Order: sequence, then C-alpha cells, then structure tokens
Amino acid sequence: MLDYEVKVKIDELKEKFENLKNLFNIEKTTARISELENKMTDPDFWNDQKKAEKISRELQHLKHEMEEFNNLSSLFDDLAVAIEFGEEDPSMKEQAMEILGEIEKKVKDFELAMLLSGKYDSNNVYLTIHPGAGGTESQDWADMLLRMYTRWAEKNNYKLEIIDYLPGDEAGIKSVTVKISGPFAYGKLKYESGVHRLVRVSPFDAANRRHTSFASVSVTPEIDEEIDIEIRPDDLKIDTYRAGGAGGQHVNKTDSAVRITHLPTGIVVACQNERSQHQNKATAMQILKARLYELEMQKKMEEKMKLMGDVKDISWGNQIRSYVLYPYKMVKDHRTNYETSNSDAVLDGELDGFIEAELLYFAQLNKE
Repeated sequence: MLDYEVKVKIDELKEKFENLKNLFNIEKTTARISELENKMTDPDFWNDQKKAEKISRELQHLKHEMEEFNNLSSLFDDLAVAIEFGEEDPSMKEQAMEILGEIEKKVKDFELAMLLSGKYDSNNVYLTIHPGAGGTESQDWADMLLRMYTRWAEKNNYKLEIIDYLPGDEAGIKSVTVKISGPFAYGKLKYESGVHRLVRVSPFDAANRRHTSFASVSVTPEIDEEIDIEIRPDDLKIDTYRAGGAGGQHVNKTDSAVRITHLPTGIVVACQNERSQHQNKATAMQILKARLYELEMQKKMEEKMKLMGDVKDISWGNQIRSYVLYPYKMVKDHRTNYETSNSDAVLDGELDGFIEAELLYFAQLNKE
C-alpha cells in the first residue's frame, strides 16, 4: 500500500495535469501543426528566408510540446499499472515511486512551457537598466544588476550583446541596453520590468552607513517587421555621437552611434555597437518599435488592473523587488512574495525561482 502522503501527491499531480490539458488545448495545437506543415510544402516556402525560419521554429516547438505532453500522459498510465501490480509485488512499488518522481519533474517543466505561450514569449529580448537618483551609489547598483542578468544569461546558455553603454562618472553605469538572445528569453524576463531596490552598507561611504539605492529595468521583446506600429518622422529627434564605453570593453569604437528620442512619449533609445550609422539607426528604430508596442501592452494591463481594484503592487514601473544585504540578507519580490535569504546567489544570476513565481502569479491574474 502507498503512504498517505504519496497518495496526496499523486492526486495533486493528476489535478495539475488536468489543468495543463486545458491550457495546452490538444485540438488547437494539432490543427496548428497541420497548418504549418502545409505551408512548408509550398514550393516558394524558402523564398522568404526569415519568414520560413520563423515558421520552422514554431513548428519544431509545437511538435516538441506535443511529444512532451504525450510522454507525460504515458507516464501517468505507467504509474497506474505500477501501483496496481505493487499491491502484490513490492518491487513494483519501488518502480512506482521512480515514475512518480519523473512525473513530478515533467509536470513542472510542462507547466513552465505552458506559462511561456504568450505572443512574443519565444522571442529575444532587449533589457535596459537606468540608475535612480543617488549618483555613484545608484550607478554601481545598476552595474550590479547588469552583472546579475549577464550571469543569468550565461547560466541559460543565452547570448548577451551590449547595444548601448554609458559608464558612470566614478563607478557603475549611467545606462545600458543589452540584447539577450535565446529560446523564450522575453517570456522569462518580461516581468522583470520595474524598480529594483538595494539596501546595503555603501562601499563608497567612509562612515560605513547604510544606503538605499534604486534602479529601473525595462524589458521589451524583439519584434518582427509584421507588427504595425506607426512612427511619424516628425515625432523623432535623431542625434549622432561618438560611441564610448568602459575602456572599449563593451562596444566598438565608432563615430556613428545613434540616439533617437520619440517626442510624444519621451522614450529614448540608442545604439552604438554596430559598425555604421545606418546599422545603428536601424537597430535603434527596432528597439523603439518594441518599446512603443510594449507601452501599449502596459496600458492595457493597467486598465485591467484598475477594473480589478488595487493597482499599487502590480502596476508597471512600481518597485517590484528588494535586495537587502544589511543588516540581514534577503531578496523579496513584492508582487509574488517569493523570497530567499541567499542574496549572493541571486546577484550571481540565480533568478529562476523568481521568474517561475512571476509567471505563475501573472498567469493567475490573467485568468481572473
């Protein structure tokens, strides 16, 4: 006989799997696979290389999801058989526990995959960090956040590219924009947008006093040319300048860096890592387009939150997370209440716990 705790766990996993079935929508996924396979049989399919690669990636992803779903379903069948025969054969009980462990892991992985099913979740991402007021102290905090996301990207085997970098006067950075490329980079980082707060004993204070610093993080997806975002030339202020960086370690030294200001919204984007002014302008325009699209999505989210009641803790741009290094160690997300005392690991890129909590939290909000 199985222990009571094991039976409870099996029931919980079965319930979660039933919920995942509803999220997955087998009929819709099967129909989409057939649709994409038909498109790939078109003789002119590869004439548009970019579009063809996008369709191929989507098809590969959907087939992988279908395979994972079928494997998980089969494991539940195997578990039922092992439990049935385990009543008479003790060795089958041991096998049932092994299957249960595998199911638990696969349910968690599949749940995460279902939470990353937004329109642009599979895309690459642009991440911008700006320090708050406070001079060197906040600029150093912004640099710590850049390192945190850089380490997170490395741990996930993502490519990180510096798009624009403005060093601080004494230490840290005044602003930085990076592009992180990899599967579901935007989906995983999209809820990192907001204000991040640091409490610590300042290394720049001879009196060793405690300081609180703030930095804002902005996250936008890399979007394709099919998205219709109207940008009027008269609404743009375009400046060119010489690229700079921390001793040349972050960007190429060129005379063709581009900064674009969108006058109606005040959004400023810049690029200095390309070799030509034309390339830098094209990249900056791509980032601006993504920022404007994200702005529209934020407005829709805020309207939804207003209809639901209190907006304070979930509105875009508010303080989302505190990193306390003194007098105790704690990193806490103020939306999900997820927290850990291992602040060193978080600042070294261990963000997956926070990311999973964010995805679950906002998925639940979107259902309500």
